[in-house]
Amino acid sequence: MEKYLINPNEKKSKINKEIYGHFSEHLGRCIYEGLYVGEDSAIPNVNGMRCDVVNALKEMRIPVLRWPGGCFADEYHWKDGIGEKATRKKMINTHWGGVVEDNSFGTHEFFELCEQLGCEPYVNGNVGSGTVQEMNEWVEYMTFDGTSPMAELRKKNGRAEPWRLKFFGVGNENWGCGGNMTPQFYADTYRRFQTYVRNYGENRIYKIACGANAEDYGWTDVLMQNCRHFSGLSLHYYTTPAVYKWRGKALEFDDKEYAVTIAKAQKIDEIVTRHSEIMNRYDPKKRVGLMVDEWGTWYDVEEGTNPGFLYQQNTMRDAIVAGLTLNIFNKHSDRVRMANIAQLVNVLQSPILTDGEKMVLTPTYYVFKMFAAHQEQTLLGSYITTKYYEADDREYPQLIESASVAEDGTITSTVVNTSMEEASEIKVQIADTLVQSVKAEILTGDAHDYNDFDRDPVVKTAEFTDFTLTADGFTATIPACAVVRFTICG
Repeated sequence: MEKYLINPNEKKSKINKEIYGHFSEHLGRCIYEGLYVGEDSAIPNVNGMRCDVVNALKEMRIPVLRWPGGCFADEYHWKDGIGEKATRKKMINTHWGGVVEDNSFGTHEFFELCEQLGCEPYVNGNVGSGTVQEMNEWVEYMTFDGTSPMAELRKKNGRAEPWRLKFFGVGNENWGCGGNMTPQFYADTYRRFQTYVRNYGENRIYKIACGANAEDYGWTDVLMQNCRHFSGLSLHYYTTPAVYKWRGKALEFDDKEYAVTIAKAQKIDEIVTRHSEIMNRYDPKKRVGLMVDEWGTWYDVEEGTNPGFLYQQNTMRDAIVAGLTLNIFNKHSDRVRMANIAQLVNVLQSPILTDGEKMVLTPTYYVFKMFAAHQEQTLLGSYITTKYYEADDREYPQLIESASVAEDGTITSTVVNTSMEEASEIKVQIADTLVQSVKAEILTGDAHDYNDFDRDPVVKTAEFTDFTLTADGFTATIPACAVVRFTICG
């Protein structure tokens, strides 16, 4: 039996709600068809935003949404997406499928979506192909409350009051699709651009600089050494389980591919740790947040779909990756202030899939809904013993957990069993606590299980009762391939 220790006396960092953030890019059917169907659509909508998706995301407690990219951000010119829709400029989406982008979803529509969702907007500016003036004017358009050319233009387009904008990214992946820059060149460019991302009135912008691609620790070192004008530094990491082929398929995988997927997902712990160590040298007080604003699984696209649309299905394997990753982010919440899974609908590891008027909630959706209880709670010291497996020349744990406490003393613990076949018995002990009650919820199934259109969900949460209270905690048997949330009252 494995031992799981939770110490309510060891209160650590706050788990920012933004760690449970999401990402929507003008890519495939994420925006169009997924989130936005237009005011004239037969699909039920409010101001063009489809009601079923919005309602599901509100139930999931989405805290922040990043837009318009992604690679698309650095070819996006915001003035093309305002004004009368019939006269908005059309462009070719060169990054994603070569399709025509009609700009019917722009700044006003994005803020409308965020208002319906009740989430914070996170806007990514164009450094790669844009100008300082363009970025400066966009921030003025969005946030200035007064008389100015951009504020008057906003009013002319139907929005009298400015929006509240907390998060703004100065470029995206500028080491790659955002301009193929060197870290020093980007650092200098960032210093220039951010000067004109101004705070107007009471609006205070949390500026996010483009950070590293996965294990590019040199990029982080250069940025931390040369820039002092950002509050957040981004990090991108995708789980790409290539074993026999490039990425592998979302639905067809064997035991080895599953193990490699989990091992590569677990690697985010090492990557975050090493970037944090570099940041600690320059920022020991942890003023700058690490923003993992793109993460998730990336497989081959589903057969018969546009390869530029990055549409993939979503199984219990993805739920395990999501639960494992979110537990890791919780444990790094002293430095990780935001994370955004890629992407929200119909692209990569999506919580939601749509097909016309139909909608599917994926296993990943249910994980985010379960873990939402951690939002804004305080991380507790915790430790679990576990066996380890080997794959991809590295080890990964069978069990991974995190625990947090609310202001009223209620403890939330999330435990993931990554094994495809082995259940695990655990003995949970909570220091200096007489446990009065425990409630639990589980998401489990075969690793290949998934939800699809035209059938009832195969994967969904259920009440979990396979535990027994003890004087200072409880014992439980965690099934194979499972995510469990315990709610503990003392």
